[in-house]
Amino acid sequence: MDFTGILRQIIISTPAILIAIVFHELAHGLVAYRLGDNTAKLSGRLTLNPLSHIDPFGTIIMPFMLLILTNGQWVFGYARPVPVNPYNFRNPRAGMALTAAGGPAANLLVAIICTIMLKLIVLPLMGAIPDYIFDPLILILRSTIMINIVLAAFNLIPIPPLDGGRILMGVLPLQYAQMMEKIEPFGSLIVIFMIITGLTTVFVWPLVKFFFSILSLF
Repeated sequence: MDFTGILRQIIISTPAILIAIVFHELAHGLVAYRLGDNTAKLSGRLTLNPLSHIDPFGTIIMPFMLLILTNGQWVFGYARPVPVNPYNFRNPRAGMALTAAGGPAANLLVAIICTIMLKLIVLPLMGAIPDYIFDPLILILRSTIMINIVLAAFNLIPIPPLDGGRILMGVLPLQYAQMMEKIEPFGSLIVIFMIITGLTTVFVWPLVKFFFSILSLF
């Protein structure tokens, strides 16, 4: 991909990535707040302001590196995790599971809203608005749908500290949840190994297909 192509992909992907990660982290904070934990609120994280959620590496450096290394075929990022204190929940295990589920659920909701906008509002306006506005808007909406779906699926990998791991820890019997808790310090390394070896696709892509089947209903 030449410089012009890379720049074009950055312009398309940047708003999509920001929307995905901001709503993902905001949802974590909002669910925790509704369940009795105000840690995210006190930290100023219950906001749509991207500056409050941006992680220099995960939001800026890593997506740009992936864009270059994969020739524009794969762009991914993450934000600063929202702080949560499980001891503020009436039921810490259930509270953490619900809080974790909030992020992927928000991404799926964003993808559904963008799909509805695309089908019912934007596409019917084809020809009524200039191509230089219409075409980028289509690309940004489609990119937003894809990135939100992939982010939701990736985070549901059942390995802590990913959301799927925290959800699983909340529903497993206590003894098994405690065993998973011991894995958490090595969770990031396990996920990196899975990415390098391609094992993530075994879990992620079936979920991506499933989520797109949900979008086809709208």
